[in-house]
Amino acid sequence: MNSSDAMPQAPEDRSFATTHWSLVAKAGDRRNSGSAAALAALCQRYWYPLYAFVRRRGYPAPEAQDLTQEFFAQLLEKNTLAAASTERGRFRSFLLTAMKNFLANTWDRDHAQKRGGHAHRLTLDFTASESQWTIEPADPETPERCFERQWALTLLATVIARLQDEFAAAGKAEQFETLKGALTGERAHGGYASIAAALGVSEGAARQAAHRLRKRYRELLREEVSQTVAEPAEVDEEIQRLFEALGN
Repeated sequence: MNSSDAMPQAPEDRSFATTHWSLVAKAGDRRNSGSAAALAALCQRYWYPLYAFVRRRGYPAPEAQDLTQEFFAQLLEKNTLAAASTERGRFRSFLLTAMKNFLANTWDRDHAQKRGGHAHRLTLDFTASESQWTIEPADPETPERCFERQWALTLLATVIARLQDEFAAAGKAEQFETLKGALTGERAHGGYASIAAALGVSEGAARQAAHRLRKRYRELLREEVSQTVAEPAEVDEEIQRLFEALGN
């Protein structure tokens, strides 16, 4: 495989460059003019696992949608994020605890309706969320396990999207589509020979390309996870926990 077929380099200006914990600190600082934008970024990244948690708690879709909207609005209004820091552990755990407290103590639907909405109300695609919810496993599971599984799926989808963006930025979108099955062990009929034919390279080069793809995937996965835990030493444990959640 020649130099033009090498793994694409990660773009220098990536939308994911800011760590999640940096976004948390920024969103929690109401003196910062970018706090609302930071909260929106956090919301768009993590809202569905929390919505799935609320739905698994038994709330019907319309109420769960309002609850999720109100939760993120109050994160900013009540400066809840000011209490979040890397010293407090995993951001995943912080958000789940905050949602539990919110459901138990702070949300009043009638009060929210009387207020007529929030200045910081965020746009969420609940149509897509309900489509996703309808394919949730029928077997009952605790809301906490549902949240963890959806968190893992969201994180993995983020990693795949980053990897796909890297290939697209390098003009190799079709190559990614050909190789992406190697991430899960699924390959086109004919295995690497079929991949090699599609890419116009040798079978050995196809294997190397798949190996580099998996390597980059693991790097991005560790990077994403490292941004949500307090210490680098916790990365492996968090990855194991998330894959265990997917296996249940």
